[in-house]
Amino acid sequence: MSTAIVTSDTSINHETGLGHPEKPDRVTTIIKNLKKNKNLIWKKNKKFDSKILDFTHTPEYVEQVENSFPKKGLVFLDADTIISPGSKDATYDAVGSIISAIDGVENKEFKNAFCAVRPPGHHSEKEKSMGFCIYNNVAVGAHYLIDKYKFNKIAIIDFDVHHGNGTQKMFWNDPNMFYASTHQEGIFPGTGFKEETGINNNIVNVPLPAGTDSLLFKKSYEDIIIPSLEKFSPDIIFISAGFDAHINDPLADFRLTKDDFYWITKKLNDFASKHCKGKLISCLEGGYNIKALSESCLAHVQGLIL
Repeated sequence: MSTAIVTSDTSINHETGLGHPEKPDRVTTIIKNLKKNKNLIWKKNKKFDSKILDFTHTPEYVEQVENSFPKKGLVFLDADTIISPGSKDATYDAVGSIISAIDGVENKEFKNAFCAVRPPGHHSEKEKSMGFCIYNNVAVGAHYLIDKYKFNKIAIIDFDVHHGNGTQKMFWNDPNMFYASTHQEGIFPGTGFKEETGINNNIVNVPLPAGTDSLLFKKSYEDIIIPSLEKFSPDIIFISAGFDAHINDPLADFRLTKDDFYWITKKLNDFASKHCKGKLISCLEGGYNIKALSESCLAHVQGLIL
């Protein structure tokens, strides 16, 4: 079995306006670069019953979002999150991509998967959009695994440079969910302090200073997150794969390179192979320098290939 790239045709229809960093060519450039690898399996999103969203978000919020998509022009869901007429399909198909990835892994069509979709999701909370995120794609996927496939213990590892406040908040009170994050301290969204540990030490935050380089990043995983992950002993790993910790990204101040994203991906892939029957699903979050994002995603996928 190999690695699958799961995409939707509608990601490019999510328009956010001139100058917005979360723009369509984030995904088109990633896909173009990944197409150079002839050994990948390519899959599309699946349609799904929208009631799946109610496991993660409130029905009131799901209805609010449904009624917010404009027939023309742009609408602000919040100060940072902008939607257009094409955003509706893109948003639902981003969720449908992670559903497709889960079904493919569980049906043994492929061993692991990377969902190259937008909008991202890890800032989205149960009842509100935030930070470019509408639905929390990874959290929806985790709840889908529990409902359909009866999984017990699920881990989410988030190496986006911004803390995934939405994912943390959703899983705070569930000891069968593990969330771990490395992120730059003091920047948006202002959460992710190391004292935030969840109901049963199921949350692990490693806030790192501006200027964090490869050495400190790797040490955070080797000394803190991987040992905590081993103790939790998950059945599957999700990755919230943000690449805005790259040295050339305009929205933060880490100093990572594509090689660091290969390293952490390979590390988690090796862990999944040893402890989770190889089950690992990654979903795109941030990354706003297009060249750095494209190169980092290629390195990320190379780390997924066994």
